[in-house]
Amino acid sequence: MPSIQVRPASLRDAKAIAEIHVAAVQDAYKGLLPEATLDSFSVQKRQAFWREAIDLCEPQVMVAHIDNEMMGFVGFDRSRDKGTPSSTGEIWAMYAAPQHWDKGVGLALWDAARDGLQEEGCTKVTLWTYLRNERALRFFELAGFKRELNTTKTTEVGNVRLEELRLQRSLV
Repeated sequence: MPSIQVRPASLRDAKAIAEIHVAAVQDAYKGLLPEATLDSFSVQKRQAFWREAIDLCEPQVMVAHIDNEMMGFVGFDRSRDKGTPSSTGEIWAMYAAPQHWDKGVGLALWDAARDGLQEEGCTKVTLWTYLRNERALRFFELAGFKRELNTTKTTEVGNVRLEELRLQRSLV
């Protein structure tokens, strides 16, 4: 079996990234968000977002693939949270295509993001995830992330309010 490769995303990857993003959100957030909200996620809108992100390198975007079959992506950069030191990085987004869940894609993407953040001089990394997103919480806790107390905030997605929690870990 060939191993998962991770490389920087190119503009040509934007559509595949958007397709993975939409499919993963629709699968992972079943039961968290109403069906109508999940159905409203658009590949076209996500493609425009990821094209711009790749073009501006904000965030940095890496893709995981085997034999050019796209399996997942990660976007990472400096933390967007107010008051965070410049040495704090953030995983802005990380998704694997549902058919590739539990195959090592997340670990390959996390390794690439960690290396990229360390190269940028980051000594700590954070991320936000929904409190009820048990799959993501389990993955990131296994990767050494800890829940930050008193960071829970409420976010509105569509017309649903969800609790988000920040996780963090050291990079040194």
